[in-house]
Amino acid sequence: MIDALAWIAPDWPAPSPVRAASTLRGGGVSTGGYASLNLATHVEDEAQAVAANRGRLRRALALPADPQWLQQTHSLRVIDLDAAAGRDGDAAVTREPGRVAVVLTADCLPVLFCDEAGHSVAAAHAGWRGLVGGILEQTVRAMQQPPERLMAWLGPAIGPRHFEVGAEVRDAFLRDLPAAQAAFVATRPGRWLCDLYALARLRLRRAGVQRVFGGDRCTFGEPESFFSYRREPRCGRQATLIWLDQS
Repeated sequence: MIDALAWIAPDWPAPSPVRAASTLRGGGVSTGGYASLNLATHVEDEAQAVAANRGRLRRALALPADPQWLQQTHSLRVIDLDAAAGRDGDAAVTREPGRVAVVLTADCLPVLFCDEAGHSVAAAHAGWRGLVGGILEQTVRAMQQPPERLMAWLGPAIGPRHFEVGAEVRDAFLRDLPAAQAAFVATRPGRWLCDLYALARLRLRRAGVQRVFGGDRCTFGEPESFFSYRREPRCGRQATLIWLDQS
């Protein structure tokens, strides 16, 4: 287990005002399946431990404010953090420096967005239902920028060698996007390995976002670094965050 609080810095050509990070699982105080930097309050971890972990995260990243934690439900709702009072949604957008957008995942795909001028940022939580339903396209629209001026970074999710799905998942993607067939590899009758990263790239490019980065980690296959719900259903969640610098 990683002892120090650590995170992934996205490797993408974001403009200088944009700050972003995706946490690894070490460096917190939670124990058992939540060890150690669990950042979710809904997974039956001790509330005091989650609060301590969130405090450690804010200090380690020198965040300008507490992250705007969402109540994620695999919906297609995008929250405008600068206007909306509610937090029930699976993506968030902000144009206000110092306001931190964040999503929690443990196999689902976190996706960060920014525009090339550094005026707006967004974070989206995309499981297979969100992907096929259009959460990424909804987030692109919510940013109110020409898609060709946006870029996206795909954070750590379950990789294509470990995400086996049934015909209902494959069929749902193929009905909407026939090119998605290339993201599925048959394993046995009625079962396929599914590449969430490839599906996200296809859908983003169809939406007009041509600059897509990341997508090279696997939460299931890297137990020392990530929580994975499919590997261990009783587990924590990592956070993927983005904000605009106030300076």
